[in-house]
Amino acid sequence: MAADILTQIVEGRKADMETRGLDFGYEIPQERKRRVHPFIQEKGVVLEVKRASPSKGDIAPKLNASETALAYQEAGASAISVLTEENYFKGNLGDLISVCQSVDVAVLRKDFLVCPDEIDIAYKCGADAVLLIARILEKEVLARMLERVSSFGMTAFVELRLADDLQKLVEAKKLAGANVPAIVCGVNARDLKDFSIDLLTPLGFLEEIKAAMGQDCNVVFESGIRTAQASSFAGSLGFAGLLLGEAAARDTSKAASFVKAFVSGTETPNALAWKKIANSRKAKKPLVKICGLTNKEDAMAAADLGADLLGFVFCEASPRNASESVVREVRAALQDLSQAKKAAPLLVGVITDTTSQQAKAALSLARQGVLDFIQLHGERAANEFFADKENLSLAHYCAANLSGADGVDKIQGLLNLGEPRVLTDAKVGDKVGGTGTQVAEDLVFEAKKKSPLWLAGGLSADNVRDVIEKYSPELIDASSLLEAAPGKKDLEKLKKFFGEL
Repeated sequence: MAADILTQIVEGRKADMETRGLDFGYEIPQERKRRVHPFIQEKGVVLEVKRASPSKGDIAPKLNASETALAYQEAGASAISVLTEENYFKGNLGDLISVCQSVDVAVLRKDFLVCPDEIDIAYKCGADAVLLIARILEKEVLARMLERVSSFGMTAFVELRLADDLQKLVEAKKLAGANVPAIVCGVNARDLKDFSIDLLTPLGFLEEIKAAMGQDCNVVFESGIRTAQASSFAGSLGFAGLLLGEAAARDTSKAASFVKAFVSGTETPNALAWKKIANSRKAKKPLVKICGLTNKEDAMAAADLGADLLGFVFCEASPRNASESVVREVRAALQDLSQAKKAAPLLVGVITDTTSQQAKAALSLARQGVLDFIQLHGERAANEFFADKENLSLAHYCAANLSGADGVDKIQGLLNLGEPRVLTDAKVGDKVGGTGTQVAEDLVFEAKKKSPLWLAGGLSADNVRDVIEKYSPELIDASSLLEAAPGKKDLEKLKKFFGEL
């Protein structure tokens, strides 16, 4: 796949319009035959008529557009998105016409539109909203397209991903003046340049959009959701809508479960914790977690040096086993830091199961807000945790111990469940962390393809700079190689480690 598939798609469409016209050879109705429906005024899901994509190839090549749209309407979709791009997504304007003739909900024309006259065609076909991708439109062109959308009483669904996109929209809206339509903003978890997925990108941009466009602006989470559990996570983050394509198109029988999960999703401690992470990623250096802490002195030293997360292992078999009382002492000390308006690190409780007394103590601390995150270290901990759906509201993330390609597959499985990040750690025998061993280079690069990299295993002052230069991790997690003895940190090693950052 090319480095910038978005450019290829846009240039291909422009070439086709030169030879085939804006109607791409389809007979466009002379007059619109349905009323204009409002688009995402209340929390809901936009399900997509989608046959293929550049990243996945064929998804549902034999899909019947109108039958699929009717199934989506029956499943409770607030709106139907119809892809009309032919070369990469195998959609067309005929699909849009047939869907608009079949359903009585809002219909979005989803395409890589580049000029105002394409909006006229969408309107005549029956669309109620059109996708406008800010990244591919000049400010003046975007303004003219907003004006055209307004003239038809439609909704502009404007896709944003970068701060520059938002600034462009704000300026285009001013240029449009009084001719501004209803605007719904969308943030794509998929980067259209390389089609990589990052579930935190929409969340990290949500507050900025609200600040610039108004708190009443409806924002839609786009792409990357593959399971009902992931849909529920998206629904807990504060978005008015979810645009869902591949997962529903592959199996329309699952559409209702996606809709129900998103609409019923409410804000949880897990959502709030991930919002903190999403909003803290803007610094150029990686986030730093110091793990294996067993006493207040080491924890506060790490905090003073700039740690973003402090990890406490709740496993009796570990030489770094922490106590509930120490975590409470650290929390109290960090509250003093917060009162002094200094950034306080997040506290993480690491568990390897959910049934031991130590693990139960950690989960209780998380429910009380003493711990900010639970780290589910290893497959057993994750499976037990997810088995009880009530646990999902607790702030958590998973750690995968890698020794081969099957570990990378497990990372993908966790991401499919809506886990925004998975910590990559080395697997050495039966040990579950604190091994002092680095993850094999090829496995790190494979893990990095799946999601922004959180990396643990064998990190020290001697290698952390090389690791950062090689892998560009979003978070690094260091433990055993910063110790004077198991469970006791070496202050000089800590200082040297942070100095290298």
